[in-house]
Parts: sequence; structure tokens; C-alpha cells
Amino acid sequence: MTFIKQKDLVKISDYIWEIPKSFRKDMKVPARIFASKKMLAELLDEESTSIWQLVNLTTLPGVYKYSLAMPDIHSGYGSPVGGVVAFLKEEGIVSPGICGYDVNCGVRLLVSPFYYEEIKEKIPKLTEQIYKEVPSGVGEGGFWRLNNDEMNKVLSEGSKWLYEIGYAEKDDLEATESYGKFENADPNKVSKTAKDRGRDQLGTIGAGNHFVEIQKVAEIFDEKIAKKLGLEKNKITIMIHCGSRGLGHQVATDYIREALTYLYRRNIDLVDRELAYFPYETEKGQDYFSAMKAAANFAFANRQLIVYEIRKAFKKVFSKDVDLKQVYDVAHNIIKEETYDGKRLLVHRKGATRAFPKDNPELPQKYQEFGQPTLIPGSMGTSSYILIGQPLAMDISFGSSPHGAGRMMSRTEAKKKIKGSELKKELIERGISVAAGSMLGLAEEAPAAYKDVMQVVEVVCNIGIAKKLAQLLPLGVIKG
Repeated sequence: MTFIKQKDLVKISDYIWEIPKSFRKDMKVPARIFASKKMLAELLDEESTSIWQLVNLTTLPGVYKYSLAMPDIHSGYGSPVGGVVAFLKEEGIVSPGICGYDVNCGVRLLVSPFYYEEIKEKIPKLTEQIYKEVPSGVGEGGFWRLNNDEMNKVLSEGSKWLYEIGYAEKDDLEATESYGKFENADPNKVSKTAKDRGRDQLGTIGAGNHFVEIQKVAEIFDEKIAKKLGLEKNKITIMIHCGSRGLGHQVATDYIREALTYLYRRNIDLVDRELAYFPYETEKGQDYFSAMKAAANFAFANRQLIVYEIRKAFKKVFSKDVDLKQVYDVAHNIIKEETYDGKRLLVHRKGATRAFPKDNPELPQKYQEFGQPTLIPGSMGTSSYILIGQPLAMDISFGSSPHGAGRMMSRTEAKKKIKGSELKKELIERGISVAAGSMLGLAEEAPAAYKDVMQVVEVVCNIGIAKKLAQLLPLGVIKG
């Protein structure tokens, strides 16, 4: 492998860098990187494969304009996490590896009516109660085992079905990307194995970097927009980060296997077999796209049921119903058909979120007034941010922004270098309550394993694809 050096890059601006198409003979389009000089130097470290993966994306059929790295980029399966790539609909592809194993992993934010000073003494109790109500951990199931009819409803209708049977509020749907339901999802394209893996996992967060976090609003950067979303300084918020659990993982596994077989039978070679794909217009391409949408609906429903469980936890702690309003929910491992430059494209976001600006017709009326909230969680124990999508995103980033801080250290390395028990002690000393099922799980998600989320946010805001709305500080962490 020839490593990419600074001299190989073309500087577009202080925060945008391009690897030209001439860098490698198989590149069909350039590759672009959103990063500060400091972050770029770290990315070009010889041990990093994420930039090489970004270049590999430019070799695929129907690729349009450029592949794109967000400032939280790190190595993933085939495609980098923090990567965005789009393909022309007529001649392009859908790739289960680029979308990722945790289909529609995403972030949801709620805002409570409480201010920090009002309930600070109850934060430890609330943390423990949410931990009791929201099942977490590897393979952990929830209170509801879906029968076949219920599973098919979840896969085809997502959060919409949960609303119909009383597990959601109408405002929750409006405050969810795509209203919590991807159209044309086909449960019949999801294998029995995938359905069985997800049958008891609705309303659960799993493990890894997934969490529920109690936070407070530390700073507001745009009072007018914040007020419309119910956000005020020192208000208590709750952030949820999880996806489609074992069901989504199995959908990816099934279709990656099928894609490899599809390409092998046609003698199509890949620069990386992890980028296996189906042409979009083929029957197999349509099958995967429908199955991916179904898994995405499962993820929306999963986060929705977690909201129901969190509302239960608040009711038990405060002995009354608490009005928890949803700010927004964004997907960050997804494929969507969208229009840019007048062309219909298949936009693959892996570890990247949509960041649509005001007046975008795909947004509910409420958000058309000011733009879509984009949620960027920090690493455990550090700040998270709410951003608002800006018009420039539609011109230069396929309407996308980052999804988080981005890993710097592998989970294995983090577990070797960091003790979970010491990290828990440190968080408690900082006034952050912790409820976790595993000290190893804590260690692998330690702040030292991640980039500085503030640097990621500053790059995005300096480029102009999103702007800061609010900073959130952690008060209670719930993990598997």
C-alpha cells in the first residue's frame, strides 16, 4: 500500500483538502477530506487506513462528484466511518458494507421541563432508574418478544406503528428523520435469522458505543432557534444513541454474502471485497434496498420504545407524568435517494448524518423555518453538540455533517490502556453518575479513545455546512 502524504493533496480551503483523481489510476472522481491541519496530520499517519478506504470508494460504478471524509473519520468495514459517497441512480450501486452493519444507528434527543438546579439531587436515582427500564448489554433482550405479525409491522411501519398502538406521541414522529418510517420497506426481504435475532431486542441499547445519557444545556448559541425547540440554558436533556441491534447486523451479513456471490459469478473484481455491491437497478439491488429500509424502520422503532421506557423512568422517579419533548432523531448509517445538482443520487452515509437547511421540502414545517437539528454526541463524559444544517451542505457535502467525535484508538487498544473502574471513579468525581454493566465496556469507550468533539464541530462550522445551536454536558451515563 502506498501511503498518502500531505504533498499528494490539493488544498481547497483551510478546512477542505482533495486527493485528485490523478493520484491513483483507478479513481473515477477525487476524494475530499474535511479537517483542520492538525487533524489532517493525524489522519495521514502511516498506521491509518481510513484515507485509503476513502480513495477506494472513488473506484466504484456510478460514483458521483467525490467521496467525502467528515472530520470524525476513522477506519471501518470497507468504507471509513465518517464517510459519505453518492452514486448516480441509473448506473450506480447500493453497498451493504458501505452502509454498515448497524443499519440506522442514530441519535435521538429529548428535552425535559426541568432545570438542573431543580433536580440535581435526583440525577443518581434517575440514572439508575433508566438503567433498570432500558435493557442494555450484548445480546440483551427487552420486555417485548415480537410475534411474526408484530415484527412485520415494525419492519414496514417503524415508529409510525408504535404511535398507532400507544407507544409514541404524534410530535415524536414529526421530530424524527423521515417521520420514523422509510417507505417501501419489505419485511419479506429480511431473513428469518435476522428477524429472530431482533425479536426480543426492541427497546434495548446493546453495547459498544451505544448509550443513554442525562445531560444539561451548558450553552446556547442561537437563542431564537433554541427556544423553538424548547432548549434553554441548564435545561435537562436526554440523549439516546443506538441502532437496529442484531437484526440490522444480520441484514448486512446476509446481503454482503449475497453481494460477494453476485460479483464473483460475473467476474467483477473489487479493490476491496468489503465494498461488495449490487447495481441499484437489479432485482438484488432492490431486495437489499428494501431490506435495509426495513432494518432502518426497526432502528427507529427501537429508539422510540426506549423513549417510552425513559418516560416510564421519569414517572417513577418524580411520581408523575413528565413532559419529555423530542428535539430530533437522526440516522447515521443509511442509504437514501436524494437530489443534488438536479440528479437523483443514492447517498451512502456511514457515520455521517443528514444536515438539511431551512426551507428544505423534506423537512416538517416546524424545521423548515430554521433547518434540521444535527446531533453530535461527544465521547463518554465530554460535551455533545446540537448543530443546525446550513445551505452550503447541499452544495458541498450531499447535505451531510459528522455523527460524533470519531475514534482514535481501537476498542482492543483502549481496553489494554484504560481501566474501566478508574474511569468510573473519575466520572463520579466529576459529578457524573454512571450505571454500566461492564467495566471493560466503559474502558473501550473512554474519552481518550476518541477525538476531541469540539475540534470536529469547529471544522464543520468553519466550513459552513452547519452552525452551533447548543452545547450539552453529561450528568448521568447509562451503558451496557
